[in-house]
Amino acid sequence: MTDGEENASGGDRRHDGDMAILGPWLDKIAAKMRGLPGHWTSAILVPNSLAKRTAQNYGFPAGNIAIWDADSQKGVEEAIGAARAAATSFLRGREQGVRGTKNLFTVGQDISVDEVRANLEPIPADKYRLLKVDKEVEIRSFVDSHPGVTYERGSCYYQLGARAQVQQNKEVVVEKDTDRAYTGDAARSLLFGTDVQGTVSVKAGNNPKLEVYVQSRSVNRKLKQGTRLLIML
Repeated sequence: MTDGEENASGGDRRHDGDMAILGPWLDKIAAKMRGLPGHWTSAILVPNSLAKRTAQNYGFPAGNIAIWDADSQKGVEEAIGAARAAATSFLRGREQGVRGTKNLFTVGQDISVDEVRANLEPIPADKYRLLKVDKEVEIRSFVDSHPGVTYERGSCYYQLGARAQVQQNKEVVVEKDTDRAYTGDAARSLLFGTDVQGTVSVKAGNNPKLEVYVQSRSVNRKLKQGTRLLIML
């Protein structure tokens, strides 16, 4: 975990801008990272997108890099939540025989349909709708453009894709490939871990059988093209 600041070296000992010095070390470290055995998992939290690219150059898998706000107490709390969720996900994978992972800071990729059915409550098919988002658009105008539904704060759930901050009071829904949705108090614990409190920074994992939806109470949230929106009726 790093705040992105290199403040231990000084004067002519700094070499972060000198690729003639840094290059061989970067190549050596990246080669070492690529050659780690399958039961090793390397991960890092960094403060911005520039640092994320740097971490990738050093060999950290993109799914094992999370961005955190290094300038606030809230950012520290969110980073702790992300680390806890990642640890829970990792241990769950180990129980299922996974030796290492390149998707540590993602959710949903290691959850089975059987787990969802056993732990969550099914939502009756007539109590929700799934709408495909064809272009980037604000959530309220998108919902109101469809006949038979009207935007109501808290009734809409956006499909989790890129990294998002999920507050503790936000509900989550898990939907499987047969368009059957599940929710309940256990949904957040199943995804993020039982000991994760407060806001957690997460992004969707690669699970072809399951999708994760997060409750939105914003009237102007931008929905991403190619995703879906779940609306409670």
